[in-house]
Amino acid sequence: MVNQRLARPDPRDFIPANLRIAPVPSLPEIRLYTAHPGSGLSRLLDDDDGDAPPPYWAHHWAGGVVLARYVLDHPETVAGRHVLDLGAGSGVVGVAAAKAGAIEVVAADIDPYAIAAVSLNAALNGVALTALHGDLIDGPPPPVDLVLVGDLFYARDLAVRVTAFLDRCRAAGIAVLIGDPGRSHLPHERLRRLAERRVPDIDQVRDGTLALSGVFALLPAGA
Repeated sequence: MVNQRLARPDPRDFIPANLRIAPVPSLPEIRLYTAHPGSGLSRLLDDDDGDAPPPYWAHHWAGGVVLARYVLDHPETVAGRHVLDLGAGSGVVGVAAAKAGAIEVVAADIDPYAIAAVSLNAALNGVALTALHGDLIDGPPPPVDLVLVGDLFYARDLAVRVTAFLDRCRAAGIAVLIGDPGRSHLPHERLRRLAERRVPDIDQVRDGTLALSGVFALLPAGA
């Protein structure tokens, strides 16, 4: 008898059926579809190619949480601006930007399940944004005023590509804000700290410990 793989479920059906709606720690203004022990996220990795991205979008990451908190506390950061939420994951940063008065928010991610989560989470929070499926970081600067980046410096190769993209954005006059708990692959010498806060990271939500995380402005190359 031939074993047959089950088709990966449709994300717009899977997410509401299997994830819980819950407020984000440190962000009571925002609720998201969030993973729990019975979510069955392993089903999303069971594809023929074996290269489905891990479901990062279903969890809270410290950099995204602290950046979203900063945007909500400082709405002048995004008000009246066109904003890109790069590597959006759940869309928490983009949702915060939309709530804080951004004219337009584009939330981009390479994972189609993240894109579905972004759209569902935006609707859940009563905001409008554009969910964009694609890898932007090898391309030109987008037509925005501000790029928001939460937690994209967790791997060396990715950090190099992201930094090069953000440098092109800064050279084009686009502001860049980064949220991160201080991972080693950050371009530390190029950052100006704007704020810091203790928030739960992806592996700390259940045990209640908190990571000291910062919001940083990226300085132009050579500044």
